[in-house]
Amino acid sequence: MMNGVKALLSIFLFLCICIPVEGGAGYTVVVSRATHALEDWQPVVKTLVSKHNAQVILFDGEPGEALAELRKQFPRYTCFVATPKEATGAFVAEVHRLTRQLDEDPYTDTLWGILTGYDAKNALAIAHHQTPLTVRKVASGTELALECCTEGLWYDELVKNKLVRKKPGGVAEQLRGPDDTTEVLADTLNKYQADLFVTSGHATERNWMIGFRYKNGFFKSKGGQIFGEDTGKRRIEIDSPNPKVYLPIGNCLMGNINGPDAMALAWMNDAGVKQMLGYTKPTWFGYGGWGVLDYFIEQPGRYTLTEAFFANHHALVQRLGKPTTSKGDKRGLAFDRDVVAFYGDPAWSAKMAPGKLAYGQKLSSRDGVYTLEIDPKQGAKSFNTVNSNGSQRGGRPFVAFLGHRVRNIELLEGRDLAPVIADDFVLVPRPGKCDPERIYRVVFRAVRVQ
Repeated sequence: MMNGVKALLSIFLFLCICIPVEGGAGYTVVVSRATHALEDWQPVVKTLVSKHNAQVILFDGEPGEALAELRKQFPRYTCFVATPKEATGAFVAEVHRLTRQLDEDPYTDTLWGILTGYDAKNALAIAHHQTPLTVRKVASGTELALECCTEGLWYDELVKNKLVRKKPGGVAEQLRGPDDTTEVLADTLNKYQADLFVTSGHATERNWMIGFRYKNGFFKSKGGQIFGEDTGKRRIEIDSPNPKVYLPIGNCLMGNINGPDAMALAWMNDAGVKQMLGYTKPTWFGYGGWGVLDYFIEQPGRYTLTEAFFANHHALVQRLGKPTTSKGDKRGLAFDRDVVAFYGDPAWSAKMAPGKLAYGQKLSSRDGVYTLEIDPKQGAKSFNTVNSNGSQRGGRPFVAFLGHRVRNIELLEGRDLAPVIADDFVLVPRPGKCDPERIYRVVFRAVRVQ
């Protein structure tokens, strides 16, 4: 019996060394021939080409037609330029499926984003933007880990009047907020000028219900504009042009663009949002949204938002493929896999300001030998869940991006950690318990693909 288990384990570990397709690096723009022919959308593509020295792939009907050429180019980044009429939930799902087919492993093979906007002018502004964003100010309509942030505040969607604030250099403290938080949340955008805005709770393509368990106001959208509406039906304008990122990690439908009044379009057009994610369906499982907080906020400075989104997606795919994952969880993971959109230029950098980390993570290479080391910083608690608010929180694997592609992968050390070594990332399942005296190490040999 033991020999059989060992044999199965050996097969599983072998399968976790993914065989890459040999290809190049760089940036590719994928756009429909119809959109590329539009006079007002041509500058969007040209801007990205100039900005990233990008190649362009045109398709006639569906983005899946770009597969053969994407396999040849195998870019690090892929930007799908789409009009708002094209950027539907079905389009998002097809992009997810397409970008997992560049090689034979089940993981996403290129860091992608869908660049759209309320109109071509809005999309062009996002394409033009280059200055990296360091997230120092965070505002949220749901609980999050302020200890990982330079400063910020959140209003509780579950508990009326609960406000938690952290000032620079201080610790988070609980205060009393107003009964109706519509205006103060609008102020976090208008006056505080948050770099990152986070929301959860009930939503549709046209509104966000601010309170989940108590009566509160709404954020609404109309014609590319976003505004608040308090419980007295008073309209509160939102004027927040500073560049920011938006994470509606627990909202239904916030990423679904189904017409010119969609919330996603208003956030990008009227509230300075340069990158955002969002569910295109009613969310009930939550792994694809909430888990981005585990990588982006709770590992401050380690990942760009693009990397955090795809680290979480790699984690989802890995868990979906594990034979020990329950049927119920597999159903939820399969649902989440293709229904969370990522909007914006994927190569644009938005990162949390550096902060306290529960563990160190170092990836180095020398003479074709790569070493990933995980160094616990908080003793036996180093691998604990940082914040449990939401759904499917904690337990995320360690993910390190190589920054280039490799082939001919040979695992040398760390077999007991069951790593997944793909052509451009390493994933190590997080142990259930942390041994604070151990340096968790994976070593492999590989040939860099130029």
